[in-house]
Amino acid sequence: MAPKWVDEIPGLPVRVVSRRLVKASDPSVEPHVTAFSNLDLVSDEQLSMTCVYPRPSSGDFNAVVEAFEARLPSFLNLFFHLAGRIVRNPSSGLPELLCYNQGAELVVGYAVVELESLNWASTDQSLMKIPLPYAKEAPLSVQLLSFTCGGFAVVWGTHHLIGDGYYGAMLVRMGSEVVRSGTVSDPERPRHRSVLFRPRNPPSYSAAVAEMFTRWDHRHELRETASTDGQRATRVQAMSAYLWKALAGILTEADKRCRMLWWVDGRQRVSSPELRSALRSYAGNVMSYALADSDADTVLSEPLANVAAMVREAITRRNYDEMYQELVDWVDVQKKPTRLIETPTVGLGSPTVAQTMMSSFPIDANFGFGQAALVMPVELSFGRLCASVLSICARPGDAGSWIVNAYIWPSLAAALESDEQRVFKPITAEYLGLTLSGGNHEPGEGEARPRL
Repeated sequence: MAPKWVDEIPGLPVRVVSRRLVKASDPSVEPHVTAFSNLDLVSDEQLSMTCVYPRPSSGDFNAVVEAFEARLPSFLNLFFHLAGRIVRNPSSGLPELLCYNQGAELVVGYAVVELESLNWASTDQSLMKIPLPYAKEAPLSVQLLSFTCGGFAVVWGTHHLIGDGYYGAMLVRMGSEVVRSGTVSDPERPRHRSVLFRPRNPPSYSAAVAEMFTRWDHRHELRETASTDGQRATRVQAMSAYLWKALAGILTEADKRCRMLWWVDGRQRVSSPELRSALRSYAGNVMSYALADSDADTVLSEPLANVAAMVREAITRRNYDEMYQELVDWVDVQKKPTRLIETPTVGLGSPTVAQTMMSSFPIDANFGFGQAALVMPVELSFGRLCASVLSICARPGDAGSWIVNAYIWPSLAAALESDEQRVFKPITAEYLGLTLSGGNHEPGEGEARPRL
């Protein structure tokens, strides 16, 4: 069959030269059916981890393709469930994972544009253009996409039912290591997903947990300012305090209160030593969220350090061990084949800015052709339409730098862009090292960096 051109994503014509299934190579892995945990059922949308690379100093795109073709079967031996299929159980209507080694998708394509030509200051004009559509029943679609400048992208397309942001980072990290070396050095292996988070009999949960989800039908200076002599703010707390004050500053007279929402990784928040150990490489979803609601005048009038303390208190005050158990119980009682969404993001109540910190997850995207210029999660069915959402990732090879993918209200964007502190600055191809001239531009003395 002749290569075909697809243009499902306007503005980025791609010539797909191959699309095939790759199976795990270990015949000893037994076929099986895996149930999703109740926490997995909270998220039902596609997600891709998009890795963008400059032109490699040695090798070319053909070598990239050959490396993935050679190593992907070994990778699927470790992540056997990614070679399965997501289906609906005919009795319950709920999704489950058929692990029969049907094969993960491997796509190779050529984009007739240069990476430098994309508008990296706009997610819609850059990152959202790169992933190609793939079937919702596919747990994994690995997409290798070449650009005319010699740079390329690797898209690890998966599904939120399979895992959360931590799992996505682990997928990129272990996948890159297997493609580079043929194995993984991490002794921890992804664990069976149904071992943890089972509902109690009878289920028990509080009203606060029951209200968490709704069924869905359709720079260092900043950190110093947010700290006090007795309590140094984390970078997350400093960023959150800054954003909360920015949100309070754009509200109209009708809005007296405003909220911040943080997605929280339970692996770091549960207190039980046994649970923390079991969750270290748990293959599934362990994400929840914390919420803080305050009078807008208070957020505006308090110094940044006090607002950072409000952030810290909101995130740390919860008993996460009990909250996760209650959430599992609640999903078990309410369990239906419909989508759930975080209640504060559906547009009811105070204006909300939601923040997820992918920067806390270790990511190594070097599979033998150099470190990626950018690694960012891209939700392919973005549904949080009534809240501003920021996804914050570490810059590959520079954990001290952050790159932010933001879906925010125009008024909030204008406030952040005009702020004299210049905490945010639009990303450019030059900064990412994606220009034809090569070289990673580092801002000079006094020049603002596009990061915190």
